[in-house]
Amino acid sequence: MSTVFHVDIVSAEESIYSGPAEFLVAPAEAGDVGIYPHHTPMLTRIKPGSVRIKAPLQEEELVYVSGGMLEIQPDVVTILADTAVRGADLDEAKSIEAKKRAEEALKDRSSNMDYARAQAELAESIAQLAAIQRLRKRGH
Repeated sequence: MSTVFHVDIVSAEESIYSGPAEFLVAPAEAGDVGIYPHHTPMLTRIKPGSVRIKAPLQEEELVYVSGGMLEIQPDVVTILADTAVRGADLDEAKSIEAKKRAEEALKDRSSNMDYARAQAELAESIAQLAAIQRLRKRGH
């Protein structure tokens, strides 16, 4: 019985990760889902957050996704993300600025910004900052 499965994480722009994994955690719409080899097939939407990938003989890798779809097959996991960024490539200053802009737009109801869009941008920037903090705790 295999102790690994294949993972593909792709966004509209590029393939972010393709390789083996022993374990993966993804931010599914109803809560985080942990995946081991031979997981039951599943299809679900994902929300903004961190995908954690534990590859054989490597440190855990973190990929930020802004949403999309997660497909699980017994030996293959595919994440089709709206946007995906390797954890090490996240820009904290940009995320903080985006969070401030979204919070201001939510406070100022007279602004031209769409309320739902401001909420989505706020959730995305908070998820990016959480991913950055998780990386810092691991010492990256």
